[in-house]
Amino acid sequence: MPGPVFIDGDDVTLRTVEREDLDFCQRGLNDPDVRGGLGAVDPMTSDDEESWYEEVVVESDSVQLLVCVDGDPVGVIGFVDCNEKWGTAELGYWLAPEYHGNGYATAAGRLLVDYGFAERRLHKVYANAFAHNEASQRVLEKLGFEREGVHREQAFVDGEHVDVYRYGLLVDD
Repeated sequence: MPGPVFIDGDDVTLRTVEREDLDFCQRGLNDPDVRGGLGAVDPMTSDDEESWYEEVVVESDSVQLLVCVDGDPVGVIGFVDCNEKWGTAELGYWLAPEYHGNGYATAAGRLLVDYGFAERRLHKVYANAFAHNEASQRVLEKLGFEREGVHREQAFVDGEHVDVYRYGLLVDD
C-alpha cells in the first residue's frame, strides 16, 4: 500500500515511498522496457532496493515519490542532486511499461516541478534523456523544458554508445 499523499493532482497523486513499495520498485527497475530508458544494466535485488530506500529515500536530501493512479503505484519520480546553494535539482522518473502513453509521467512531472519551484525555492530543474528515448523527450518538452545540449555518446545502452540530451527548465520559463 503506497504511503500518504504528498501531492494530489487531477490525474495522478504523488505519495511517499515506503518499504512496502520496494517490491513494486524492484519489479519495475528490472523490466527491460524500464531499464533501457534509465541505462540500468545490473539486476536489482531486494537488498539493492533496501539500500536505495535507506540511502536515497530516507537519508539523502533527494525527493523520491511514488506516482499513483487510483491509489495504485504506476512509477517513481523524484529530484536528485538537489543543490540548495545553486537552487537546482535533477528530475528523474520511470513508469511501469503498462502505464506508458497515458500522460501520467507528464502529470507527475508537472506536480513535482511546481512543488520544486514553489516550495523548495528551486531556480532550475534539469533532466537527461537518451537520444533514442523519444517518449521521455516528449514528456520534458510538454513540461516546458528546453534542450540545452548534447553529451555525445556519453552512455552505453543496449550494446552501443548513445547521445544524452540535457534539458533545463527555469522558474521563469
